[in-house]
This record gives sequence, structure tokens and C-alpha cells, in this order.
Amino acid sequence: MMDRLTVQGGKPLYGTVKVSGSKNATLPLMAAALLAPGTTVINDAPDLQDIRTMGMVLRVLGAEAKLDSGVMTVDTTNANGWEAPYELVRKMRASFYVLGPLIARHGRAKISLPGGCALGPRPVDLHIKALTKLGCRFDLDSGYVLAEADKLIGARINFDISSVGATGNTIMAATAAQGETVIENAACEPEIVDLADMLNAMGAKIVGAGTPKITIEGPTPLHPVNWKVIPDRIEVGTLLIAGAAAGGNITLEGARSDHLSIILTKLIESGAQIDLQGGNIKLSVSDRLRSSDITTAIYPGFPTDLQAPWTALMALAEGTSMITETIYPERFNHVPELIRLGGEMKMKLNSVQVSGVQSLKGATVMCSDIRAGAGLVVGALAAKGTTDILRVYHLDRGYEKIEDKVRALGGTIERMRD
Repeated sequence: MMDRLTVQGGKPLYGTVKVSGSKNATLPLMAAALLAPGTTVINDAPDLQDIRTMGMVLRVLGAEAKLDSGVMTVDTTNANGWEAPYELVRKMRASFYVLGPLIARHGRAKISLPGGCALGPRPVDLHIKALTKLGCRFDLDSGYVLAEADKLIGARINFDISSVGATGNTIMAATAAQGETVIENAACEPEIVDLADMLNAMGAKIVGAGTPKITIEGPTPLHPVNWKVIPDRIEVGTLLIAGAAAGGNITLEGARSDHLSIILTKLIESGAQIDLQGGNIKLSVSDRLRSSDITTAIYPGFPTDLQAPWTALMALAEGTSMITETIYPERFNHVPELIRLGGEMKMKLNSVQVSGVQSLKGATVMCSDIRAGAGLVVGALAAKGTTDILRVYHLDRGYEKIEDKVRALGGTIERMRD
């Protein structure tokens, strides 16, 4: 049995909806709970499969993890395990976030390589190189990373590539390292800031999060905290883009406009009206939007996770736009599906040229990944007639009850089981 979403599109969206907490922030916060024996509470945690998978990883390590009505409770009092098995890590690369906390707490870790991949050029190299500088010894055995450290020593680390995961893992490990650790070319994403802020509330000494240079002074004894995760900027961006594509007037409650500067700028550039009201973002569209080129980039640039929704929006904008993907050059599986809805698009290496059409028409389309699925929801809400979106389990990994939020904005969308 597989779920699909059936969308009756082609009508404007109106209304107000509260946004969910950030998945990409909650995952490292859950891993960070391992650093402080006791019970850490994370509020506004989204109810997503990836969050539940991380909960399973923590339980394998001996922790108790429970999600109830947006409250994630992690009790790490008896978290004495140090091995994260393949059958869990293969489901979600973010499981690798437990590497830094396990080394900090136990001085050792055994974690499956995500997807069973060889080290080679994979991004886990960045994690391993950084933690090696802190004093870890690594080996690779039967698809597992084996890590040991007698004592962690602060070091100067300069990432070749800015990496959210490697920055997060290094910060968590460095809280247990003797002396000062300096991370250069650190990831600047809001999710890294949220992690550092929670760790500081736990007793860490971290400065510079949100800039390319982060300094951690260790070791510091850490204690559990009660924390509220930041709102999900990708969900906010997706809903704003959906509102722009369908037209109408929507308000998103509990959003952080400072995390979305480039998105808001691009929406205004395209002709949408944006009104910031405290923690709310209001978007209204009265006329056909204008085309606007985007090139994805690391934060604070245009997020790769919103490239697919933006492509769907540009399918209806007046004029021709160029969408260029620099983070994941092959991330264009949504393009053939949007063409099925009537979009006019041409692929050119790591770019797609989009010629805006007057209207899209419903069809049966298929999700290939989380963000491609979000692009199809945007297209379906704007398309006249009925669109069936298949394989929505991809979408469910990154968007909490997307159909409920769309219905709260007046959209017609139903989850069906075949």
C-alpha cells in the first residue's frame, strides 16, 4: 500500500498556518543530547520519519527517545552504546551526527558509512579529517567507521568545503576537547547557530556560530536543557512559493524572516507583496509574476532545497528564467514531472531554462526525493484540474503533514491510499 496526494489546483490560497520546527535543526540537537547524561527536551520537533529514525538510532545507543505532540524527550542517562548500525544509518545520512557526541562521551564510536559507501570522495571525509585533528584515530572495517580517542585536544580546522554536517560534528566533539578549537570556513546556516545556542545553554563555550569562524573552548561540563527548535525555513520557503504560484493571500505564523532573506528578496523581485509582522510573514499576489533567475549556493545564498519549488513557480512566471544548481548539479528530477503538468523547460548541464506558460494542467506525477516532491505540490496547486502525486513517502521525510497545512490555506488536497 502506498500513499498519494490528490490535488484540485488552479485556485488561489487564503488563510493562516503555523509552521513546523526545523527538521535539519532537530536532528543534530537530538544527537547533542548524548553529550549530557540526563533528560533533554526539544520543543516544536516535527513529526517526521527522519526524526523517528534518529530516535531509533539513539535508542540503539541506550537512550530513551520519545516524540509526543511536538515535544521530543531524550533521556541519555543509560546511553552507554557506541555503535550505530547500517540498517539505520542507511536510511538517513544525518545519523552520522552521533559521531562527534559518541567520541566526546565514550572516546570511541563505530558507525556505518551512510549507504555503505567507501570513504573516497564522500562528504564524510570532512568529518573524519576534522576529528583526526582533534586527536581521533580512524579505521574502516566492513563498511563501518571505527573511531577512538584517548584524549581530545583543541586544534585549528579549516574545511576545504563548507559543510553543515561536518561543522556540527566538530563543534559537538570539541566541547570535550582540551583547549581552544577554531573552525575556519565553518557552515553559517541557522541550524548550526541553533546547535551552538543549545550547546551554550548546556554549558559549552562557543562563539562565532553563524560566521565562517567558530571558536570552542573546552572541555566544559554539560547539562541537559529544555530547548525550542527554530522554525523550518525550508517549509516556510516552500509554502511562500506555493502561495505565490497559486495566488491569493497567506500568512505564516512562527516564521523567521531573517533566515529567508534571499527567498523574500526573490519573491518581491518576481512581483509578490511581502509584509513582515513580528514572527509572521504575509504574502499576497494579485498579478502574474515575473521571471527571476536563481543560482543555488550555500547559506545565505539561495537554498538548493528550494530550487525545485522555485522551478515550479517560474513555470508560470512571465518571461524566461534560468535556474542553476551548484550544490547538487543533477538535482533536476522534478523537471520531467513539471513538464507533464505543461511546463516548458530545457535542461542545459546543471541549469534548466524555464519559459513561463499561462497555465499548468493537472496530471499524474511522481516524487523522486523530498524537495522534488515539494516542487510537484507547488505545481499541482497552481495547475488547473486534478493532479495525483505518487510516492509521497519522499515528501513525508521532510514536510510535516503538508496536506493539513495546504488545507489550512484553503487548498483542496487529499491523501489517498492505493
